[in-house]
Amino acid sequence: MTLDKPYISGHFTPVTDEITGRELKVRGTLPPELNGRYFRNGHNPKPGITPTHWFRGEGMIHGVRLAGGRAEWYRNRWVRTPFLDGVPFTGTELEVSAAATNIIFHGGRYLALQEANLPWEVSADLDTIGVHDFGGKLTSAMTAHPKEDPETGELHFFSYSPFPPYLTYYVADASGDIVTSQVIDGSGPSLMHDFAITREHVVFIDSPVVFDHDEHSGIPYRWHDDVPLRIGVMPRAGGRTSWFEAPDQAALLHVAGAYTDAQGRIVLEAPRFDRSAWENSWKWWVGAPGYGTSPDAGSTFHRWIIDPATGKVTTESLNDLATEFPSINDAHTGSAYRYSYAIAFPGAGLSGYHTVKFDTLTGQEKLLAHGGGRMPGEAVFAPAEGGTAEDDGYLLTIVSDLTADASELLVLDASDLSTVAAVELPRRVPAGIHGHWIPDSGLPA
Repeated sequence: MTLDKPYISGHFTPVTDEITGRELKVRGTLPPELNGRYFRNGHNPKPGITPTHWFRGEGMIHGVRLAGGRAEWYRNRWVRTPFLDGVPFTGTELEVSAAATNIIFHGGRYLALQEANLPWEVSADLDTIGVHDFGGKLTSAMTAHPKEDPETGELHFFSYSPFPPYLTYYVADASGDIVTSQVIDGSGPSLMHDFAITREHVVFIDSPVVFDHDEHSGIPYRWHDDVPLRIGVMPRAGGRTSWFEAPDQAALLHVAGAYTDAQGRIVLEAPRFDRSAWENSWKWWVGAPGYGTSPDAGSTFHRWIIDPATGKVTTESLNDLATEFPSINDAHTGSAYRYSYAIAFPGAGLSGYHTVKFDTLTGQEKLLAHGGGRMPGEAVFAPAEGGTAEDDGYLLTIVSDLTADASELLVLDASDLSTVAAVELPRRVPAGIHGHWIPDSGLPA
């Protein structure tokens, strides 16, 4: 393999095999209530393969099993789809998936997700089971960023396409059966990676990064100056989607959260890419000449407030740090929250990678520096037993350490980012994309 692309070198250098390690060494003390699995997905091209884009590498899931204050095992497994066996993705065969972006648990199934394809089901031990189409009710792709309502257990998700219908919205009930399927009018052929829900609304994002035949990186989307940022708001009870044009031209990959405020306005918070940040980040994602030192070239945390009564959208900057991969306490999905977490990338006064906690009420931030040669992943929230405050819990993140050629699963106190425990993994884990903490208490009996 020629390691001449940034997404298959450094922290992202793929591993070449699948292993299992048991009874892992722990520094500190694992909270005894952390009984479950931490699963994290990411791109890990097979030996000899150099994909044309970061997002086109084969999917590999890394898992750590925690129980009773012990780290029982670590294992990593490729998701064994036709794409892993060399079948090219054409856009028409939905089962041909890299399955490399996210992994969720819903309706009794662990699902590996990549937004241009159907989900792939894996077992609790990460063995591939097969493609999952919700009993034939899902006939299009599924976003890698579904939202589970913490009150109803419903899973909200969508499918987007470069061809009409551009956007379709779905709801699966708590048991995993699709109960809603609706084409959303007014969307364009944009790269719609994420979305949001509030208790009353579904919030879609139509950005200036749109389908373009002239983009040959393998992901055929490109920034267009003549396309505005638009935010679509649809009542969850059903009805027409209203589209609101934002005053700033921007692209959003990932959403921290959204909620409806006391005035009936929709508040959306996310890292914001302007054209420069997007195009320079894209250079890294495709390994084009002039790419920077990290995959994020300057997205910054912003808030959009949409007022349905006036049709006005206002935007405000929340922080100047270069951040991405935002997360919150999932118990607050759809409702107001105070704290969000993210990776802070080098730049904006920071020389290395950090985990950052934002207080969206006061504007204050806490930073955890991970040190030279170390890169954290997305911070996943796990609630503390008996916790009452929003940040009573832990953050789970896998840290890649190039100097030691090793990785560890950090368990941080979500209130102050102090280290509670570190699980030493039996190998260096490549920097990845998204994952979840799946507690035993959430599994079916």
